[in-house]
Amino acid sequence: MPSLKYQAGDKVMGRWPGSSLYYEVKVLGYDAKSRLYTVIYKDGTELELKEQDIMVLVTSFQQRTRSRSRSNSRSPGRRRSRSRSPARTTRRSSSHSTPSSLILSGFPQADAKVEVDSEKNLGRYNLRRRKEDGDSKAAEAKPEEREERSSAAPPAAAAASTPLDFGGNIGALVLMLFLPAWVLFLVLQVNQKDPSLTNLPTLPPLETFWDPQALGFVIIWIFFQALLYTLPVGKLSEGVLLRSGRRLTYRTNGKTYLITLLVAAAVYQGADLTYIHSHFLQLTSASFLVSMLLSVYLYVRSRSAGLDERALGGNSGKVIYDFFKGRELNPRIKEFDLKFFCEMRPGLIGWVSCLINVAMALAEMKQQKLDAPSYSMILVNVFQLIYVVDGLWNEEAILTTMDLMDDGFGYMLAFGDLVWVPFTYTLQANYLVSHPNPLSLPVLTAIVVLKLVGFYIFRKSNSEKNAFRRNPADPRLSHLKTIPTATGKSLLVSGWWGVVRHPNYLGDLIMALAWSLPCGFSHLLPWYYIIYFLILLVHRDSRDMNACRRKYGSAWDKYCRTVRYRIIPGVY
Repeated sequence: MPSLKYQAGDKVMGRWPGSSLYYEVKVLGYDAKSRLYTVIYKDGTELELKEQDIMVLVTSFQQRTRSRSRSNSRSPGRRRSRSRSPARTTRRSSSHSTPSSLILSGFPQADAKVEVDSEKNLGRYNLRRRKEDGDSKAAEAKPEEREERSSAAPPAAAAASTPLDFGGNIGALVLMLFLPAWVLFLVLQVNQKDPSLTNLPTLPPLETFWDPQALGFVIIWIFFQALLYTLPVGKLSEGVLLRSGRRLTYRTNGKTYLITLLVAAAVYQGADLTYIHSHFLQLTSASFLVSMLLSVYLYVRSRSAGLDERALGGNSGKVIYDFFKGRELNPRIKEFDLKFFCEMRPGLIGWVSCLINVAMALAEMKQQKLDAPSYSMILVNVFQLIYVVDGLWNEEAILTTMDLMDDGFGYMLAFGDLVWVPFTYTLQANYLVSHPNPLSLPVLTAIVVLKLVGFYIFRKSNSEKNAFRRNPADPRLSHLKTIPTATGKSLLVSGWWGVVRHPNYLGDLIMALAWSLPCGFSHLLPWYYIIYFLILLVHRDSRDMNACRRKYGSAWDKYCRTVRYRIIPGVY
């Protein structure tokens, strides 16, 4: 059997799975069958690594230094020559010992400042130059230096090893066809006299789907949202640290946006919003067309995006999958962030809170000949309005969500933001237009209490998460319990995050239940939202589990033993 490159007890550099970071580790053993080395990190995390993910602890820079020292001792003339050439010495030291000229790939700058505080620690990580430094000194790099830098896995390589969601190309194609068909089914089904799932709707003529006025209405609405978004008012907020080492800034002017819309609604009350209910199908089709055009634009522009601007999960090389998932993480037109804008503005906030639900309440009054909306309609409108206003008021919190931090912007999010959210989240209000459900005072009170409980859990847990992610060292968070990991980050196991792993999901599900209860139990259709939401959150939890296990190793296993339940305490 050939001799092993690394022996038990050797101290080497081990690459952390899913990143290009190298940490000092100790080799514990080798499994000849799997051809994997078992190593232990300084925090006690044990992982199995391939040989190519391990490199010697003594860097080539240190080897060259010793080699130069030996040659200098044999060549006094060369030694004297170098002493008279401080320029060369200065250049060499600046490229190897100045932390400000290097970035730590995939690591927060604050952590890098703490960890990389001396030459002793420089060997612990796989560092690469900033782009502006590396280009200007490429000609000076020796072969050994180039080889050392090339050992850092670029974002594209990391993306290739990222597992594919949804079953890859086939799953993405199925979802691209199924999701629009499902939205169409809901829109047609909800307006039937008997919306039972056994009574399927008939497909209307194709010309029914198209209305130029509806398309114009959608385009004007989106441009109006964009105009409000670009107003030079509100706070400039910093996002999380990206793999490129940058932090993007975002205009979080949601509060101003809300006030502007309320004032506009108060001034201009003459619009017949029942048009939205009567042309719901045409508006849905127009929004789908806009989302598809946006998705094509995003995919085309992503072809010229740099490696550090791409999303890890959307660059598999499979065209359909990448088109669906999104290749570019934060596509921007100058300072206009397309993903952040679509996540919060035209769909969730604009449609749900200001137009569609209000239009459904007016349509109910007209169709049922009421002087005021029913209690059921009022509850649905108020509950969803609270949810949306909370999103605007705490707009910064979205900057630490999975959508903003990890997912690329492609068909999945474009369709979700512009079609799925506005035309399915309003299903309860749409249902109540033709299928009224009277509520007694005790039932009404119980639904309100349930909503408040869900909202409290949702808001409190999200506030804890957002504050901890932004500044774990904040003295106000010193009472929170955490589990350290080998990446330098900590896992929160206190507050609501010590009860279940996703307390924000728990709050969301309770609120979803409160949204559906006003519709009663006559049909399953208005309960679609909570069923879909439960499936969505379980899938997200699965994605989180896989990603965190790869990222945190045994620290994640300890976390799971500490916080046993995922979403629902005592159940799941």
